[in-house]
Amino acid sequence: MLTGSKRVSKKMILGIFYALALALALLVIFHNNPLADPHTEMLKKVCGCLLIGISCILIFVWYDRLMVLPVELFHSRNLIKRLAINDFKKRYAGSYMGIVWALAQPVVTVVMYYIVFDIVFRQRAQAVSGGVEIPYVLFLTSGLVPWFFFTEALTNGTTSLLEYNYLVKKVLFKISILPIIKIIAAMFIHVFFIGVLMIIACVYGYYPNIYWLQIIYYIGCEFILVLSLSYATCAIVVFFRDLLQIISIFLQLFQWATPILWNIDIVPDKYQWIVKLNPMVYIVEGFRNSIYGDTWFFEHFYSSTYFWIFVVAAFCLGALIFKRSKTHFADVL
Repeated sequence: MLTGSKRVSKKMILGIFYALALALALLVIFHNNPLADPHTEMLKKVCGCLLIGISCILIFVWYDRLMVLPVELFHSRNLIKRLAINDFKKRYAGSYMGIVWALAQPVVTVVMYYIVFDIVFRQRAQAVSGGVEIPYVLFLTSGLVPWFFFTEALTNGTTSLLEYNYLVKKVLFKISILPIIKIIAAMFIHVFFIGVLMIIACVYGYYPNIYWLQIIYYIGCEFILVLSLSYATCAIVVFFRDLLQIISIFLQLFQWATPILWNIDIVPDKYQWIVKLNPMVYIVEGFRNSIYGDTWFFEHFYSSTYFWIFVVAAFCLGALIFKRSKTHFADVL
């Protein structure tokens, strides 16, 4: 039973959510790009409205179950911060250079790609939208930065319950904070790697501007995306350990399906929407638009709408799987 205050809070949250959903649906319906293919635009509108409708139904039916997880994370925010820092330090404990190893990896990776593509193969430029040529090392690095974080954070988030199995068995410990701890720990290296990307951009003459502020937005997008997926994967892997190998293979294939080493503009316009169903395309292209594209995220209306609908749906599904499974974690682990 909900108390009076909780019932009012629920009505308020649902009211705000449905108002935003209605506003978004109207924007999807009336938004028009005169340069786009009409059939593709209609398909985008139909898919967008269907996804918004499904999200509204899920929120209404499973509101009480879905809100448990966000509330637990909010109340445990100080504990999450401490454990995330400890997790990052523990990873390199006992080594002489410690945290330096974590920071050395992105630098070595960038240097390796520079030698291979810029010096050996002399792949000096990559043509992007508008016929503009971007140094290939900058083009490649701006795609690798979000991808490396995605792979590390998803892998660590998936194994979080297995690694902290002794905490899972504690009755009073809120195990819902374990995946986010691993993801925040991976974020420390990601922030340093972003710094390396900015230095490379400056070396090639792309200096900081107002568009670079969008990187904060795209970091938040990727963080929530990985967290949403991790709640499902970390719960499933407890009962099905083979999922780790499946995810590893999937990530290798997924990297080639994401325009990291190749340019999305080589795909015909009428088929690009299929590639963009991959939510990481939104993140990768967003990093590139922030660094050298001089494009705001809201200029890609359908991509932004689809991404957030996908994230909301993924979080709802992940939260439900995690909540229904967690009572059995201690028995299996």
